[in-house]
Amino acid sequence: MLWTALCVLVLSEEVRSDSVFKAKVPRPDLYDGPAVLQGQHHTRPLKGGLDPEVNMNISEIIHRWGYPVEEYDVVTEDGYILSLNRMPRGLGQEASGPRPAVLLQHGLLAAGSNWITNPPNSSLGYVLADAGYDVWLGNSRGNTWSRRHVSLDPEEDDFWKFSYDEMAQKDLPAMVDYILKVTGQEKISYIGHSQGTTIAFIAFSSMPELASKIKLFVGLAPVATMKFSRSPMTKLAVLPDFLVWDLFGRQNFLPQSDMIKWFAENFCSKAVLRELCGNIFFLLCGFDEQNLNMTRTPVYTTHCPAGTSVQNMVHWSQAVHGGRLMGYDYGKRGNMVHYNQSTPPLYNVMDMKVPTALFTGDTIHWQTPRTWLSCSLRSPTWCSTSTSSTGSIWISSGVWTPLTPCSKTSSSSCSATNETRD
Repeated sequence: MLWTALCVLVLSEEVRSDSVFKAKVPRPDLYDGPAVLQGQHHTRPLKGGLDPEVNMNISEIIHRWGYPVEEYDVVTEDGYILSLNRMPRGLGQEASGPRPAVLLQHGLLAAGSNWITNPPNSSLGYVLADAGYDVWLGNSRGNTWSRRHVSLDPEEDDFWKFSYDEMAQKDLPAMVDYILKVTGQEKISYIGHSQGTTIAFIAFSSMPELASKIKLFVGLAPVATMKFSRSPMTKLAVLPDFLVWDLFGRQNFLPQSDMIKWFAENFCSKAVLRELCGNIFFLLCGFDEQNLNMTRTPVYTTHCPAGTSVQNMVHWSQAVHGGRLMGYDYGKRGNMVHYNQSTPPLYNVMDMKVPTALFTGDTIHWQTPRTWLSCSLRSPTWCSTSTSSTGSIWISSGVWTPLTPCSKTSSSSCSATNETRD
C-alpha cells in the first residue's frame, strides 16, 4: 500500500484564510541538525529492553531515525491550537528548492504518530520524505498533541463540544492554508486514513475553495458511511445518546493515560504477551497477523488511542444509525440553532471535485465498500483493493492490486448500491 500510494502521488499533476496562524519556533538544536547524525540510526539507552519510542513524542521519534523535523502550531478560526509535524526532506538529503507538499491525516482516536511508528521502510511518512516530498503530519483537535485552545481549558466541558464536523470545517482548512502559507505552493496532496478520509469527504464536497487547493486526495480505508461497518466499536451505537453521555461524561473519550502506558510497558513489551496486545488491535480493526509488527505493539499502544471528544463518538454512533454522511444531530431545537433546520444537513460526496485514489482492504472493519464509493464520486477516481488488511490503527505495507478507474463499476451495481444507500 505504501508504494502504491507513493506512485499515485508521483503520477499526479504537479487565499484568503480566516484562521489565525501561529508558528511554534522549531528547535534545530534538537531536531534539525545538519544531516542529522549523517543518516545513522540514532538510539537511546534502552530501559530494561523497552523501546525508547514508547516515551517519545512525534518529533523525537522522527529525530531518532535521523530525519529532519519541525513543529508548528496552527490556530483554527474557533481557537483550537493544532500541532503540525513536518519532515521537509528525507534522510541525509540536502535542502534544495521546494518539494511537493503532502498532508497526512490520521483516523479516529489516533494521532500523527501513526504515520511514523513503524521503521522507515514501512512507515508512509518516512517513505514519502525519502521520495522527495515535503511531509506534514496533522493532529485533529482533542488528541494527545492538539489538546489546547486560546481561551478554553481541556478541563472545561466547552472545550470538548466538537465532532468530525468541526475537524472537517475548521481543522482541515486551517492546516491546508497554513501549509500553503509556509511552503508558498498553490496546491498540496492530501492522504487521509479512516476518519481522515471522512473529514475530507465532508470538507472537499462542501467547501469548493478548499477543494481547489487539493492536487490529489488519497483515501486509505475510506469511510463515507457506517452502514456497512463490522467493527465492534459500532456496538456503542446500541446505546441511546443520553446514556453515552451518562457513561462517559462530556469531555474526552479514551485518551492516552498512565494506565495504558503501564499496560504497554509491562505487558505489550513482553514477548509472551505481545500477541495479546496485537489481538486487541485485530478485534477493533480487522485481523491480519502478517501485517502487524508484534515487536512494535508497545509503541503503538502508547501512541494510540490518542483520544477524542465524547461528542465525536456520539456523532459516529449517529452515523451508524443514520447510515448517511451527515452533520451532528443536536436534536430538533438544537438543529434549528446550529443549522436553521430541524434535521442535520446531509453531505453529498458527489459534489466533491478532487482527483481521488481509494485504497481498501479485505478485512478492515470500518471502511466503506469500494462499490458504494465508486458510485458516489463524480471526480476522476481510481481504486485498489488489498488482498490483506492495511490495519486500521497503523499503516503498514500490504499486497495491492493495480489501480483501476472506479468508473468501471457497472450501472447495475450502482443501481443496487443506490437502493442500499437510500
